[in-house]
Amino acid sequence: MIEKKDVNATTSEKNIHTDFSNNMTYGEYLQLDKILDAQNRLSGHHDEMLFIVIHQVSELWMKLILHEMGAAIQSIQDNDLSAAQKRLSRVSKTQSQIIQAWDVLSTLTPSEYMEFRGSLGQASGFQSFQYRLVEFALGYKTPHVLKIYEKDPELHARLKKAFEAPGLYDVSIQALQKAGLPIDEEVLDRDVTRTYSSNDSVRAAWMEVYRNTDKYWELYELAEKLVDIEDWLQQWRFRHMKTVERIIGFKMGTGGSSGVAYLKKVLDQRFFPELWDIRTEL
Repeated sequence: MIEKKDVNATTSEKNIHTDFSNNMTYGEYLQLDKILDAQNRLSGHHDEMLFIVIHQVSELWMKLILHEMGAAIQSIQDNDLSAAQKRLSRVSKTQSQIIQAWDVLSTLTPSEYMEFRGSLGQASGFQSFQYRLVEFALGYKTPHVLKIYEKDPELHARLKKAFEAPGLYDVSIQALQKAGLPIDEEVLDRDVTRTYSSNDSVRAAWMEVYRNTDKYWELYELAEKLVDIEDWLQQWRFRHMKTVERIIGFKMGTGGSSGVAYLKKVLDQRFFPELWDIRTEL
């Protein structure tokens, strides 16, 4: 009887995994027909497939990052710092995946890239609107960026909305104030369309959090999640810069950017300055 049950169970199991006539399949759920049909090589060169896949995968990871950061911002505004920390932890893990993608792309040699670079036209990673949305969410905002996307009204409207919304650090500073830590009104009421600049009251508030971690444990944990994100972002930027230098040297980028020179410059940008400054003072 036991052996017969096992046989029946195995037969039933086989039917479950082979009969999809009335059920949604794995491919249908993930819409793999669209995803796997989106790698169209314009040059026909073998290595162009690598170039396309790496950038498409990175855009998918950025989509997840934006999804999680948006939810984290809302959680902080709702005073649910625990949920925010969970989401920001996922952001950091996702960032590590994007960083590793550069290791794969760096297998592309200068000679191989030159075989299809001309097919890219003016297309450039600097045009990635999701990367701009990530920058906006982190508080780095420059008005001229919006002009790049004026050709697409719907996309431009989405970017403008994000540009005018408070970023991750804005709501984190508000969380400091809600916890009873004094923050200058000029910071709380600041124009969030401008890139954030360091403020003494914010530095003092974070210093208090780090000196009294038991009292401000959730804020302390939030601060460390923010540091993780900036740390990983700068590592991503560094790997980006070195990969570009390895493949094209100091040539101008396809979209007219200065290439490596620009990538080196942005390594000096800081998103959460006080969280780095207090480490010297503690």
